[in-house]
Amino acid sequence: MKLDRTDRRILQAMQHNARISNLELAESVGLSPTPCSRRVKRLEESGIIRSHVTLLNQSMLGLKLTAYISISMDRHTPERFEAFEAEVASYPEVMECSVVTGQSADYLLKAVVPDMEYYEKFLLGKLTRIDGVSGVHSSFELRRVVQRTELPFEHISDQTIL
Repeated sequence: MKLDRTDRRILQAMQHNARISNLELAESVGLSPTPCSRRVKRLEESGIIRSHVTLLNQSMLGLKLTAYISISMDRHTPERFEAFEAEVASYPEVMECSVVTGQSADYLLKAVVPDMEYYEKFLLGKLTRIDGVSGVHSSFELRRVVQRTELPFEHISDQTIL
């Protein structure tokens, strides 16, 4: 699938405001509504647009603590990793989980919880009980300096998306 300039403009506009109406979107990218709608549908079907979400203010909802958790595994086998990944994917507190390199940890998790008391229960009652977890190191966010949800488009040109 080729991304052209109009596709990129659609994606940028939708990243900025997922609630934009098709009419407003079409006007902003210089299309009529029907072709614009077809392009959006094609971008959704291709998987480039994964979903439409509403971003919430976690602090206003009482979720005041963000933890970054480095997890080390005892064995590096596909089965061990698959089991760990399936388990952490089931925890609603885990916002992100990535396999990482360049440090002693195998995984880096981002978890959002109400407070330190809840975090202790989450850590001791869930994370450390997963088979294969051999080490946990937690860091806590003091203040968020930058938070973006929009991907940068400066490096995306007319290209083939696989």
